[in-house]
Amino acid sequence: MGVEKDIQQDPPCHARACAIQDCIQKNNYNEAKCSKEIDALYECCNAFYKKNGDDASTVTCPKASLLRLKMKQRAQGIK
Repeated sequence: MGVEKDIQQDPPCHARACAIQDCIQKNNYNEAKCSKEIDALYECCNAFYKKNGDDASTVTCPKASLLRLKMKQRAQGIK
């Protein structure tokens, strides 16, 4: 699914959050093996906040400020 379609889900980005859970379970809870899924969720959440503003909320995304911090840390290689 594309980002536009994912942010229109109820709740937004839900499929991407579920993909993380599935990946973590399949990999014996080794989060390091699920970076692609985590990045995909963050991409979706970032698009959600760009569209709806930083005060918007959804259960599947961290708050906008925390999301941006996490994205910055991941870009710098900090997990």
